Amino acid sequence: MEAAENQRPFAWQPLTPYGVSVFAGATAGRLWFVQFLVATLAALLVVWFVNTDWFPTIRAAIERLPAQGSIQSSQLNWSGDSPLSLAESRFLALVVDLQHSGQMRSPAHLQVEFGKADIWVYSLFGRLEVPYPKGYVIRLNLEDLKPWWGAWAPAILAVAGLGMAAGLLVSWTALATLYCLPAWLLALYFNRKLSLGGSWKLAGAALIPGALVLTAALGLYALGGMDVVHVLTAWVLHILLGWGYVIMGVLARPKLQASLPPKHNPFLGALAEPNQPAANPPGSESSNPNPFSPKR
Repeated sequence: MEAAENQRPFAWQPLTPYGVSVFAGATAGRLWFVQFLVATLAALLVVWFVNTDWFPTIRAAIERLPAQGSIQSSQLNWSGDSPLSLAESRFLALVVDLQHSGQMRSPAHLQVEFGKADIWVYSLFGRLEVPYPKGYVIRLNLEDLKPWWGAWAPAILAVAGLGMAAGLLVSWTALATLYCLPAWLLALYFNRKLSLGGSWKLAGAALIPGALVLTAALGLYALGGMDVVHVLTAWVLHILLGWGYVIMGVLARPKLQASLPPKHNPFLGALAEPNQPAANPPGSESSNPNPFSPKR
C-alpha cells in the first residue's frame, strides 16, 4: 500500500493543468523527451513550409537569371533588365531594382529587392537594408547558381529544421529558468506542494501548449488559412498561454498538509492498554482468586 501511494503519476501530456502539474514530480528526462517531440513536430512543419512555399519561388527566380551577373566589390553587376520581377508568390517575391525606384512593389508577405549596392527586404515590419558583403564574389547567373542551388537546397532545408528544433529547446530552457521562481513563490502563497526544481519542470511543461498553438497557426498560414496579422496574434497568445498554464499548473498541485499525523512510539508497547485493569495492590484480594487455594 505504501509503495502504491508513493508512486509518481505518469507524466505524458502537458495539455491540461493537471497534466502540466504532474511534470513537477517527473524526471527531467521525461520533460526533455516530450519537448523534443514537440520541437521535432515544429521543425518538420517549418521544413515543409519552406520547401512548399518558398523554394518553388526561388527556383523560378533562378531560371530567369541572365547569362552573366555577379556580386563583386560590394556591387551588383547586372546585365539584365531593371527593374525586373524574377518570381513572385503569396509568400515571397524576388525583384531586381538597381536604383530602388519602388516600381516593383509586391503584395507578397516578404519581398527581397536586389539593388546596386545592397538588398532591401520589405515585410510587415517595414524595410531592412542589407549591404552586400565585402571581399566576396557571388555568382548571380543561371549557369553558376542553378547547379549550386540543386546541390545545396537539401542541406539548407536540414539546417532550417535543425535550427528550429534547437532554437525551441534552448528558448524553452531559458524561459523555464525565468518562470520557475515566480511559480515556486506562487506555490508557497497558495500552500501547494512544489519544490524549486519541480517548478522548473512544471514551467518547462507549461510552455508546450502555447508552442503547439503557434505551430498550428503556422500550418494554417502555410495553407493560406491565416495571414501575417493572425500569426502575430497567435504568437502573442502563445506567450499568454505559457503564463496561464504555469499558474493553473501550480494550482493543480496537491496542497501541503497542515500537520503530520503522530508517529507510533515503540516504547509505549510495554505499557498497559487504557482499558486493561490495573494489577491489584499488595495486600488486596485478587479479583480472580485461585479456587484451589485454601480459604482463610
